[in-house]
Amino acid sequence: MKNENTMKVFAGSSVPALAKEVAGFLKVDLGKCVLEQFSDGEIHFYIDENVRGEDVFIVQSGTNDANFHMMELFIMLDAFRRASAERVTAVIPYFCYARQDWKDRPRVPISARLVADLLEAAGATRILTMDLHSPQIQGFFSVPVDNLRAAPVLANYLQNLGLEDLTVVSPDAGGVERARVFAKRVSAELAIIDKRRPAPNVAKVLRVIGEVKDRDVVILDDMVDTGGTLVKTVEALKREGARKVFAACSHAVLSGQAVEKIENSELEKLIVTNTIPLRETAKSSQKFESLSVAPLFGEAIRRINKGYSVSSLFV
Repeated sequence: MKNENTMKVFAGSSVPALAKEVAGFLKVDLGKCVLEQFSDGEIHFYIDENVRGEDVFIVQSGTNDANFHMMELFIMLDAFRRASAERVTAVIPYFCYARQDWKDRPRVPISARLVADLLEAAGATRILTMDLHSPQIQGFFSVPVDNLRAAPVLANYLQNLGLEDLTVVSPDAGGVERARVFAKRVSAELAIIDKRRPAPNVAKVLRVIGEVKDRDVVILDDMVDTGGTLVKTVEALKREGARKVFAACSHAVLSGQAVEKIENSELEKLIVTNTIPLRETAKSSQKFESLSVAPLFGEAIRRINKGYSVSSLFV
């Protein structure tokens, strides 16, 4: 059984604030390493301390520059493996490419599986992530995967708002089970949006299934990307007579004009976590609230290091 002295936490460049919070929760200093770029943009990395025989955790999220940050993570994993770390856990708060997890048409890649293969090939011996787009992605790995949930953090915030006659809305059929569990947690009713997606990042809301008239509503999803689906869902709920509409999402991708779309919508507030740093334009808006999941990740890391059960953190 290991002790905390054998654990070292390192940070990539994607979520430095979250990594620092996690290290603070664990009462350890972030590991010493150097991340630079050559003049042509290639990543240069080296570990600036001994890690032989250590239990290493690398905190690196997909964020808005997913390709660069994933390559950075692959290089870091390779370095720690070659430096003889005993175990290397990739702590990936937002697992990018998770939306491409099956062949929805001929001649397309299964990118989530490719990323899983690359992580293992680079040297990851364990994965710690949060709210995978599809929980089945855990099956793409041959190493242990711990998929934490942001629900406790999001639910605690919503319960403190004192909302009445609350309904939790799943924005599509795929998120119904997630919404059902969340609704039970906050003692709310459940509704579902029937929608079609004719093209990537394009959604057409057809109808609302469930009672939302004269009720406060929370749209629950794992991520918000362009904001188009979210805004259309808000419009549909308002047409059905919803009183106040909130949204709670684990990952704030917020690409393109997402911040502006949400700012100009009838959404009361978008509640997200810091698995992805909030864009500067969103930080200055009253419609965005970012909650920290550092304690969840910190506790999971502590339990993994000690050899304790992590399962109680999944509920």
